[in-house]
Amino acid sequence: MNHSSPLRIWVILAIALAGGTAPHDGWADLSPVWPVQVPYEAPPTNQDIPDVSIPPNKNPLSPEELKRAEALLPLLEGKQEFWAMGEFVHLGEPAVPVLVKALTMPSPRIRYNAIETLLMMKGVAGVPALVSTAKEPSEISRVREHALRVAIRLDPTKAPEAIEVMAKDQNPSVRKAAAFESRYVRQKVIIPTLIPMVSDDERFVALSALQSLWILTRHETEFHDWDTSTKQDRALWSNEWVEWWDANKEVFEIPEPRRPKRSL
Repeated sequence: MNHSSPLRIWVILAIALAGGTAPHDGWADLSPVWPVQVPYEAPPTNQDIPDVSIPPNKNPLSPEELKRAEALLPLLEGKQEFWAMGEFVHLGEPAVPVLVKALTMPSPRIRYNAIETLLMMKGVAGVPALVSTAKEPSEISRVREHALRVAIRLDPTKAPEAIEVMAKDQNPSVRKAAAFESRYVRQKVIIPTLIPMVSDDERFVALSALQSLWILTRHETEFHDWDTSTKQDRALWSNEWVEWWDANKEVFEIPEPRRPKRSL
């Protein structure tokens, strides 16, 4: 059998890659095919497809619906919990007073899922109950933190009183949640709550408070190594924030949030 030499193979490949032709001699055409980028075109929208989504219920619950909502409460824990949450969402905001009852039930899983359901159904009417839950010192930290987070997403104007209470809690996890979530409450009243937290015993709490202050005020302080700071360092550096606030609190207004830059 007549085999081509390795040199002949390399010559043929070199010629093909250069765009020329090579002796076939039993070989297939080795001319390269270069990929070409085709501009993306979005598929056309079909205007004939009807909107089959079910709008949330706005009407007051009937006696039957009210009884059904009450029966759903214990199902917020267990194998049917996601189904029960979906049923509350279907019942809509008129079911919020029933769902709020779950915030005082014994099971922390039910309380947590009730909070999540309020977020899913955009139950603004439940925010005062969420604020009370976030402030409750006997509640477990995970539920308190979630109650604050959801209250801020639904109506941040009612959250400052919860943040003020949580900022002084003995549990550092609760204090951190207050410091972190504060950045989403664009109100001037939050600043005096955050500034003392810069000197918190726990560095991760202090850093969260500091980052929230930077986001809300855009005030640039002197450079400090906060990551390796001690409590004494933070207490000293927090005085810079105290002095700034004393000089500016009468005229300071929360600046507009930064808009993300559009990528080219």
